[in-house]
Amino acid sequence: MIKTAIATLAATAAVVAPSAALAGPYVNIEANAGWTGDDYTGATTDVHVGYEGAIGDTGASYYVQAGPAIVAADGVDTETEFSGKAGLGIPVSDALGVYGEVSFLTAEDEDDFGVGGKLGVKYNF
Repeated sequence: MIKTAIATLAATAAVVAPSAALAGPYVNIEANAGWTGDDYTGATTDVHVGYEGAIGDTGASYYVQAGPAIVAADGVDTETEFSGKAGLGIPVSDALGVYGEVSFLTAEDEDDFGVGGKLGVKYNF
């Protein structure tokens, strides 16, 4: 399962990277914590290495990143899993852009493999 996720990210980078005008590697450390009311439920900290760049002269951009994810749910032993993200940003006009992201997080049980998605619109004043 992890091999499939790594292969998918590598294939995405291989398809998009040759057309990139400006691109570069980066490190992204991100912690996401959650609460229900005032009850802390846990946090996941991603320690990712990634690659980002422009797609030709279109103004569009992409990124792919992956690495270990430290999962610290409240009341449960901390675990280290593997996570990753890939995204695109596409300008519609000078003020309007759309973006999307797909993400994944492994789990001990193969049936608990997590996949997420995000779509959005950003307007600049």
